[in-house]
Amino acid sequence: MQAKAKDEKVQIKTTHEEDTPADQAAYQRLIGKLLYLTVTRPNRSFVVQSLSQFLQHPKVSHMEAALRIVRYVKHQPGQGLLLSSSCNHTITAYCDADWTPCPITRTSMTGFMIKIGNSLVSWKSNKQKVVSRSSTDAEYRSLATTTAELIWLLG
Repeated sequence: MQAKAKDEKVQIKTTHEEDTPADQAAYQRLIGKLLYLTVTRPNRSFVVQSLSQFLQHPKVSHMEAALRIVRYVKHQPGQGLLLSSSCNHTITAYCDADWTPCPITRTSMTGFMIKIGNSLVSWKSNKQKVVSRSSTDAEYRSLATTTAELIWLLG
């Protein structure tokens, strides 16, 4: 409930004329630090990757979104990635797809995570290379990506 209340306070700008350019060097440094942080915080990798698409021409709204991520991470200590020392060698994989979340490219998103025991060893979130015609098509593409990663891991 607290996150929802904070999200309602965010003002979304609808036109490009309202958004002024931000300091490119400062934005690039901040995104670089956030990209490094995604090594232990994979749940932030998609949003950081989305913001990294604007490295050449950042706007103030992009800088505000990046600083919002910093505030989120600052207020969520101890939520990082934990590598367990247990001897459990069970492999578990999860995958999901979001059908056409990008209004510009109309491509679907694929995401997966693979665990060995209780330790997360592989994860990925990216746009699919082709436009899916249905949510089922997007899910099958996500499953194929996850299976390819599992085959690579198992060698």
